[in-house]
Amino acid sequence: MNNTINKRAIIFFLIIIFSFPGIVFSKATTVNLAKVEGVINPVAAEFIDSIIKTSEEESAHCLIIQLDTPGGLDTSMRQIVKAILNAEVPVIVYVAPAGARAASAGVMITMAAHVAAMAPGTNIGAAHPVALGGGKMSREMVEKVENDAVAYIQSIATKKNRNVEWAEKAVRESVSIKAGEALEINVIDLVSPNLNDLLNQIDGREVEVNDKKTVFSTRDADIRELEMNFRDKILDTLSNPNIAYILMMIGLAGLYFELSHPGAIFPGVIGAICLVLAFYSFQTLSVNYAGFLLIFLAIILFIAEIKVTSYGLLSIGGTVSLVLGSLMLFDSPAPYLRVSYGTLLSTALITASFFVLIATLAFRAHIRKPATGMEGLIGMKGVVTIRVAPNGKVFVHGEYWNAYSEEVIEEGEEVEVIEVKGLKVKVKKIINKNE
Repeated sequence: MNNTINKRAIIFFLIIIFSFPGIVFSKATTVNLAKVEGVINPVAAEFIDSIIKTSEEESAHCLIIQLDTPGGLDTSMRQIVKAILNAEVPVIVYVAPAGARAASAGVMITMAAHVAAMAPGTNIGAAHPVALGGGKMSREMVEKVENDAVAYIQSIATKKNRNVEWAEKAVRESVSIKAGEALEINVIDLVSPNLNDLLNQIDGREVEVNDKKTVFSTRDADIRELEMNFRDKILDTLSNPNIAYILMMIGLAGLYFELSHPGAIFPGVIGAICLVLAFYSFQTLSVNYAGFLLIFLAIILFIAEIKVTSYGLLSIGGTVSLVLGSLMLFDSPAPYLRVSYGTLLSTALITASFFVLIATLAFRAHIRKPATGMEGLIGMKGVVTIRVAPNGKVFVHGEYWNAYSEEVIEEGEEVEVIEVKGLKVKVKKIINKNE
């Protein structure tokens, strides 16, 4: 009897297990997704490095980097490529959505991926290196930099079994191709219109991750999106050349206001903070320091306008220096590393106008006749109360003052104060034209 009950219990248990295999044997596949848009800079490199480590720690099935970039810094690109090549999880670079691109540094990042995919309507290419820092490289230096970039992209293409010949052309000739053509000539592995289609296409595909074979199982996988934290978003925003330029101008304006009006404190504090943030941004940008010196010279000229009567010549020179310095500040062949002309001109003119206005107000205050104190008595009119010959007493500004003069002035006559010495005023008689 007991044996029969035990057999029935075992059969019932097996029926439950095989009827609901997902309860015991299956586990939902998790795929991490991160969207990287804009310039490849130290912030982007740090973000990608961190999400690769997060994916490894969480044992994610794979990591998809949705990429849209015009390019960026060589050092940041190499940091990202190194992280991808040494990742413990498969990394898929997906150039998307339609209209996106993987240009310059984006080419090498895409080709370094375990799976390279693009959406229809996207393009890849134009990876020729450009000089940063506002200076022109010599012919020998150009060749060295170009050959180094060629060797680097060739090594990546060889390791990932992709088109080495095209990779070299992307660097030397800045060629660029669309998604369909990239698939045909083995630059990428897949063309996919959306993420779900991409996951279905790579399902069952085998890739090599750190010399280990890995088979994708991504059909119906759960997608978990990883985003930049608040700190990274702030730093990424600061790396925008337009933001960096505006911060620098605000910083200089704040310090200028503090120097011209000591004790205001608030403008100085804000100016110092903005300048520190601007200098952080300059680390990730192509900054020509000759342009920065011209801007600094403009500030000196504006300050000098307060002290020197130049009839506006110093202000004009400061404005010209400010505009020229602004044009030279971010001198890079790459448009995404330059300030837009609209932002540059409007900010420079507004800043110059601010400086000129402050300088004008300070100059007017400097030359304005004092309205209070001893100096305020000069030019005031009064009446002699005790005959001045040469000493006497006058009534001026509602007060009685000891007075002296180089002429005799009778009691009751009107006088004008021409000098103040201690507690005595020097006066002169007002001559009535009708007399």
